[in-house]
Amino acid sequence: MSQLKVLIVGAGGLGVPAALRLAHCGIAQLTLLDPERVELSNLARQVIYRIADIGQFKAEAAVRRLTAKFPQLHAEPIVAAMDAGNAAALVARHHFIIDGTDDPAAKFLINDTCIAAGRPFVYAGVLGFTGQAMTVLPGRTACLRCLFEAPPSQAEVASCRDAGILGPVAGVIGAIQAEQAIALARKGHPALAGKILTYDARNSRIRVTAAASRRGCGCGAYEYLTGAGAGRGGITEGKL
Repeated sequence: MSQLKVLIVGAGGLGVPAALRLAHCGIAQLTLLDPERVELSNLARQVIYRIADIGQFKAEAAVRRLTAKFPQLHAEPIVAAMDAGNAAALVARHHFIIDGTDDPAAKFLINDTCIAAGRPFVYAGVLGFTGQAMTVLPGRTACLRCLFEAPPSQAEVASCRDAGILGPVAGVIGAIQAEQAIALARKGHPALAGKILTYDARNSRIRVTAAASRRGCGCGAYEYLTGAGAGRGGITEGKL
């Protein structure tokens, strides 16, 4: 498992708990990518940071604290945003990618780059009391564009950001994302491959549904799954 190289895009509410969980479980090679600095408002929900880290780059501060707590960890900070210029190179040198961003355009960039490179990744999103996660195995399971053909408008994005997120929900979803990487390393098949997990903190309920592939998406999943039950599957529910 220590040979798995994981890229975490975003060292915030999702990326921090994902990184902590991965390091705790023995994933020894991480890259944290984030262009932002630690702010006072981050401390309540991004638990790896301290007052002394305010003003420091998140990627660097997170790596300092992770490697101090987990000496066996090899972690690389990259102070940058993922964009069209660096996405392909970043994805190519990792085995699994965790989407810890809050920007829909970045999520679609991660999706498209991973599909092109054949790299598995886990998408996540958090809004208010709810969070979602889905693992994509390129060419085999539905991708983000199977579900949403394009990113939302700027007005929709602004509305979602105004609604805010509950820190513990991001923590739960980030830890679930990490478990997908761990499952890939241990079993070769993450539990959420081709499935969408939705967590509702108001009643501590988890719901998992099959993610239907879409004809014409271009990711190859529809063609792969045709004849094998594309878009079919049951719904399971449970409490944490």
